[in-house]
Amino acid sequence: MNYIIQNEILNTHEDYKSISEENKAIDEKIKDKLEGFIGKTDNEIIEELGLVINKKQKQYKRTLANFMISGSNSKIEEFEKANVKLRVITLENNGNLKESISFPHFDYREIVNQDWEHSDLYRLFEEKRFLFVIFKKDKEDKSISFQGWKFWNFPAFDMEEAQRIWELNKEMIQSGKYDSLPKVLFLENVDRLLKSPAKQRGRDFAIMLSSLASLGYAVEWRIINAADYGFPQRRRRVYILGYKKNTSIWKSISKCKDKKDWIIKDGVIAKVFKVKTDNIKINEVEVGLDPVFVSNKFSKDMPSKSPFENSGVMINKQVFTAKVEADYKGKYSVLGDFIIDEKNVPEEYFIKDSYLKKWEYLKGGKKEERESKDGFKYFYSEGGMVFPDALDKPSRTIVTGEGGASPSRFKHVIRTKSGRLRRLTPIELEQLNMFPKNHTAGAPDITRAFIMGNALVVGVIKKLGKSLRDCM
Repeated sequence: MNYIIQNEILNTHEDYKSISEENKAIDEKIKDKLEGFIGKTDNEIIEELGLVINKKQKQYKRTLANFMISGSNSKIEEFEKANVKLRVITLENNGNLKESISFPHFDYREIVNQDWEHSDLYRLFEEKRFLFVIFKKDKEDKSISFQGWKFWNFPAFDMEEAQRIWELNKEMIQSGKYDSLPKVLFLENVDRLLKSPAKQRGRDFAIMLSSLASLGYAVEWRIINAADYGFPQRRRRVYILGYKKNTSIWKSISKCKDKKDWIIKDGVIAKVFKVKTDNIKINEVEVGLDPVFVSNKFSKDMPSKSPFENSGVMINKQVFTAKVEADYKGKYSVLGDFIIDEKNVPEEYFIKDSYLKKWEYLKGGKKEERESKDGFKYFYSEGGMVFPDALDKPSRTIVTGEGGASPSRFKHVIRTKSGRLRRLTPIELEQLNMFPKNHTAGAPDITRAFIMGNALVVGVIKKLGKSLRDCM
């Protein structure tokens, strides 16, 4: 629906007035009722009509539009008879549209049992006309002004494409391609997934959500730093759980009236990874069901900030997201808990004195002038790191380049009881990811380190798995 508004309603050279030749009686009535309000603020309209309206009520602008058209807030009888649907659009002060207006949700089982000409979607496109009443925010965002209106109905030439997509989906459903989808999805990725790419923040995750929504999944996610919940590594990853429509968890999300409750206490993730519940602000985002449109348009108007916070839930393509903070009062594991006796460490893991200055340089802070291949000079700067790594805190994130003797900014280095500096062994890396000792035995040490750099903190997965089992 947003695509239609942006491209068919707003991107037009005509005024926001009816251009239809049909239903002229309604068109003329709307013109008579609304033309005199163009350019007036909501406060001026309220005063002119002698209304008392609570601006904080959820349907404030819809209520105002009803009074402007019919003088009351009841259903407009002429609209009911003519199958006209009223929609209110509010533009930002720069003219852009940020709010979402959606089509009704369609159950895929209904698609199977309907012919195109008798389908709910066909009736929506063929029989309904939309009246878009358009307001615009002022620069201070304290009031809105009435910009005009426009009637719109689905163009006949687009009906053929809509029918083609409908029949394609019906064929897929009948062939069992949808019903064979897994009931539960369990995904993991780096936390920057929620913010990428840089020029269209949040687009990549929005495409994922749009694709899953089109397949009938509800989704919840949380960025979890394992160390915040007592685990031995500061590894921050986003965990994504998807539930197929009509599974028990999908139904629970659907029945949850306040989606904030799912995010902070009732969800599969929230049950085992508690969060502080004070001052939680929920933001709503709509992703739509067309991944191509999402790819092209999502976050175009505010590319510098992703709308997705570190936790959220989506159902029926409506996204509810909030920034949450871990609430953990249990025991904490630290790097020092997993260090083996230095007498059992091969000599190759100890730092040679001849390499120490190189290690210190790479680990230290710096601001130095550099020159590119084409002669461009610039300053490169980075902050210093704790060197050697603190044994009384959880380890830093283990990276794929953890193995090998060459100096590196990102490899862990600890000081032993004897005062010597050394790298971490494969067994220690396994333990920091909570794998059994020698889980990767049989591979070269540098490969074992690489594997652990690509691994997860097992304790996080186990807790999520148990919660998932209990909720199914």
